[in-house]
Amino acid sequence: MSATQQPTVRRSRVLLLLIPLVALVLTSCAKIDPRQVDVDLPVDMPEVKETSFDKPLADLGRMSQVYGKRALIQGKDITDLTGLSQYGFGEIPRDITEMTKSALNAIGGNVVYIPYNPVFINNQVVTGYSNFQGKLIPDIVLSGGITEFDRGLKTHSSNTDFGVTTRPFNVNESWVPGDTISVDWGYGDKDSVARITLDFNLLDFRTMSGVARMQTVNSINVYKALAEKELGFTIFGPSFGLKGTVKKVQGRHAAIRLLVQTSVLQIVGKYLYLPYWKLVPGMQPDAVVIERIRQDYRALSDQDKIAEIQTCLYLKGHNLSVDGRMNPQTREALSSFKPDWDPSRGVQDPELYVELWSSLADNLEQTQHRRELLARHLAADSPVERVAAAPVKTKTARKADTKTDGKVATKRQPAAAPAAKTAPARKPAAAGPTEVAGHGTAPEHDRPAVAATAPSPPPRPETPPEDIAQVARRPLTLGGANFSAEAIINERRMAQ
Repeated sequence: MSATQQPTVRRSRVLLLLIPLVALVLTSCAKIDPRQVDVDLPVDMPEVKETSFDKPLADLGRMSQVYGKRALIQGKDITDLTGLSQYGFGEIPRDITEMTKSALNAIGGNVVYIPYNPVFINNQVVTGYSNFQGKLIPDIVLSGGITEFDRGLKTHSSNTDFGVTTRPFNVNESWVPGDTISVDWGYGDKDSVARITLDFNLLDFRTMSGVARMQTVNSINVYKALAEKELGFTIFGPSFGLKGTVKKVQGRHAAIRLLVQTSVLQIVGKYLYLPYWKLVPGMQPDAVVIERIRQDYRALSDQDKIAEIQTCLYLKGHNLSVDGRMNPQTREALSSFKPDWDPSRGVQDPELYVELWSSLADNLEQTQHRRELLARHLAADSPVERVAAAPVKTKTARKADTKTDGKVATKRQPAAAPAAKTAPARKPAAAGPTEVAGHGTAPEHDRPAVAATAPSPPPRPETPPEDIAQVARRPLTLGGANFSAEAIINERRMAQ
């Protein structure tokens, strides 16, 4: 090739490379024009806010019915105690009282939430719209707040760059600024973590003292991250490229809602001594609850222990008599539940009862149905053995009942309270299993065994209709003919 032809060939190569670039510029002229700018906003419909703890909270209410527990809870104002909600650019909310109300009210069952709003109640009384009659008096008060918000606990960043450049093309043209082609690629990311901690405590409403060991301290980590990507080209001097940046921040308010729901589930379940950890996969058993159940079981007599075991087995679907005797049906049911159970030890092992007691939460639908069957048997006038009936209360227990009834701010008829005591079997908690007691009896194959020597019960005196305050205050126990572990817990709390 002659010397005069070489510049022509080089010029042709340059033109071939510039043609795609010129075409790209011409096709994007409309987007380059700064006057032609617009943005489209998405339009979304409102949607129901759902979290992973909505179902566990509702199941906790069902669990309170299955285990026969009830609580009237009032909540104080739950706020940010760190001050960072005011001086931290609003990263966390200042007041989370409404979140706490929603979590408490989502439980249902035998757990009743009573709001704390003295101004509203006082205005109702002043205007004559209402008075204090019929108002429910809470058992406990929930207090607490956001106690920690640690930002930037850990920050991590990384970068990756890559570039390649060709050899010079020796383009000897004055209008070409360079004679190389290069490609550059880069990636970088940065992430950090912060931690939010929420404290809850329970106070006794009557004494305004703290309830021992009834507190929760839970933390949640929240993250934010930044990532960037770059891709650049240089062709004989001119450069162009692409760049993308994304920044994500985990919602602090949404994280605090999960933290509130977790803490409410934990502290209410702990106060009622329920196996609430069964409702959340991966949650560890509560040592406070387990130890309390062991203590109450050890305090029972041998007959009461057998009756308690029989009651739990009945709720799990075994049709047997709750008579406090280790009969063949009870042995067979225990062997079916725990194949390695040693009959020589009987029911003296508290771990056996703890395992059986906590397993009632494995199938709440089944146990709640069996609970309703018990309530129907109690409501029916038949010689069927009184399974899960509350025992005749002692003098101390009667005083406790009087004190408890006095906590309801309502005027009652003089004969109402004594009439209710004459039929303790008809005293379930609000929305409890005996709500269905008047709708007929259970099928014959689901009935507990009839006691061989059980006399026919005397006719029951008619009781006047009870108001919601009376219904909400009634304990519902699991035991057989005597005090059960669940009955002891309820009666002890009422006596205190």
